[in-house]
This record gives sequence, structure tokens and C-alpha cells, in this order.
Amino acid sequence: MTEPVIALSNIKKRYLLGEETLEVLKGIDLLVEANEYVALTGPSGSGKSTLMNIIGCLDTPSDGEYSLAGVSVASLNENELAEA
Repeated sequence: MTEPVIALSNIKKRYLLGEETLEVLKGIDLLVEANEYVALTGPSGSGKSTLMNIIGCLDTPSDGEYSLAGVSVASLNENELAEA
């Protein structure tokens, strides 16, 4: 069996707004295999853009694990992230 192209495990994203914490993503799990098509849907403010920014390596999760083609995104440097 091959590695998933995208593997998200317990992805969380929090933003600090003054003294408040805004929890945008609350434990997202997602596996995308090669040749699969996936659509993210949901109401405005549900975290779709935040999740896409994480998947596209434009942002990092507050917690959780993200693997892209079997490689942990957390282990990549800035140049490797730009190439991912």
C-alpha cells in the first residue's frame, strides 16, 4: 500500500486576539490518496481557507501532524516548503 499524498492528523489552528484565543480548526483528520479528488465545503467562517493555507504550506498548524507525500511538513525548511 502506498503513502497518502496528504495526511493530516488532529490538525488544530488557534489565533490570539488580545487576551482571547480563537480556535479555528479543532482536530482535523484527512487522508488524500493519489488520484483522488477532494472538495472542502462549509459555511463562511468554518476554516476552509485556513485549512487550505496549511495544506498549501502557506501556514503552519498550532498542533497536529501534516505529512505531504510521506514527509513531515514540520521537518521542512523554508526552501523545501516553497518547493512543496
